[in-house]
This record gives sequence, structure tokens and C-alpha cells, in this order.
Amino acid sequence: MVSFEQIINGITSYFVANGPTLFYALATLVIGWWVIKIIVEAMGKNFEKKQYDPSLTRFLSSLVGVILRVALLISVISMIGVQTTSFIALLGAAGLAVGLALQGSLSNFAGGVLILIIKPFKVGDYIEALGFTGTVEKIEIFNTTMVTLDNKVVVIPNGSLANTSIVNHYVKDIRRVDLTFGISYDDDSNKAIKLINDLLEKDKRVLKDPAPFVTISSIGEYSVNITMKAWANTDEMWDVYFDMMKWIKEEFDRNGIRLPYPQRELYMVDKK
Repeated sequence: MVSFEQIINGITSYFVANGPTLFYALATLVIGWWVIKIIVEAMGKNFEKKQYDPSLTRFLSSLVGVILRVALLISVISMIGVQTTSFIALLGAAGLAVGLALQGSLSNFAGGVLILIIKPFKVGDYIEALGFTGTVEKIEIFNTTMVTLDNKVVVIPNGSLANTSIVNHYVKDIRRVDLTFGISYDDDSNKAIKLINDLLEKDKRVLKDPAPFVTISSIGEYSVNITMKAWANTDEMWDVYFDMMKWIKEEFDRNGIRLPYPQRELYMVDKK
């Protein structure tokens, strides 16, 4: 049976033989822990300056801190002579198993991180993506919620959203209003163009630079098509669109300019 004195002697002998190594390992642990804390705090401040989402900032800072501390502990353990190969292999196998089990969730998480960092859109933007159109209501780590014009709530996984084309209607300050009207071949196209230009001139919401543009765009089967292109502030674009459509129709009616409709001419042949 091992006596208490032998245990004490063994411990003493171990510390005498490995004292410098243990000291260096402890110093590495303390200094490394302090350096990691500084790195994590600096990363958090950098994320805040770039106005990243607060929840994303906290998560990424914590994730980086955990990874660095685990790496530090493994390094310190290896310094005092403990074999870490099996431990690292076990961690790798566990990480692989968790990754396979949570493949879909991890894809959505990665997509959420990309969206919150790159910011292709923000809360309040009106976007088109994956066949849906609406206003972004919430951007979370795993899902993005948007509300359609008819007040339906659409929840889209961030993994799919981060890997598709997105049309953002509110990134730019100004938008172009495009309208096309068909008039009869018997009507004066120059008069129609002047009427549209006069309406554009009166509307203060229509920008002068870039200047509006009105011209004959095509000759149709039943009509001469006149296209209007005018610029407005993004938040007024749809008001200008619908108002112009109404006003141009009313102006055409007052001036006898007709909006044509398909017609067919029938000829009766008398074979007698």
C-alpha cells in the first residue's frame, strides 16, 4: 500500500522535474486568457461601429471567444505532456455528428449571418425574393419575416434567402416611373405627347434631373404606343405612378384622344 509520505514525495518530485514547464503552461493560460478577452471586446466594438445587429454581435463575439479559449486550453494541456490527439479526434467526431444532424439549421444560421453582415436589405425595405413580394418586418438568425401588400405574413428560411436573387425596391433614393399609353392612329401623337409633358411639368414630385422622357415607343396592331419615363423619390414613386395614370386618362378624354381597343372589319361578299 502506498503511504501518504510516498504520495507527497511523488508529487514533490513531479513538480521539481516539471516546474519550469508547469510555470510556462500557467503563464500561457493566464496571458492567453487575457489576450482573448481583449480580442473579443475589440471585435464587439468593431461590430457595433459597423452597426451589426446586436444579437449577431453578441453571438459572434461569444463564438469567437469559445473557439479561442478551447484552442488555448488544448495548447496548455499539450505543454504539460498530456496527449491531446485522441481528445481532438473526439471533438472533431462530435462536431461532425452535430453538423450532419443540424445541417438545415446550420445552413439557415449561416445565411442569417451573411444577411446581417452584408445587409442586402434591412427592416422596412420592400423586396422581391423566392416568388414573394413584401416589406421586411424582422431579420432573425434563422428566418426573415416579410409582410405582403395584402397583409399576409411570409417566413423565409435565411439559407434559401441568402442563395437567391433579391430585388430591393428601397436601396436607391429615386425610382423611375414607366407608363405606356396606346392612342388611336387617327389621333395626333404630338398633341398626346405634349399633354403628358404638361402634366409632368405641373407635378412637383417629378424630378427635373434626370429629366422626364416621353416619346412614341412602338407602333402596335391597333394603336400608336406612347411611353412616359419619369423619375421621383422612392417614397413617392407609387403615388406618382397611379396619379399619372389617372390624370393622363382624364386629359386624353378632355382633348378627344381615344384609347383604342381591338377591332375587326367584316366584309360580306354577295355571291349571287
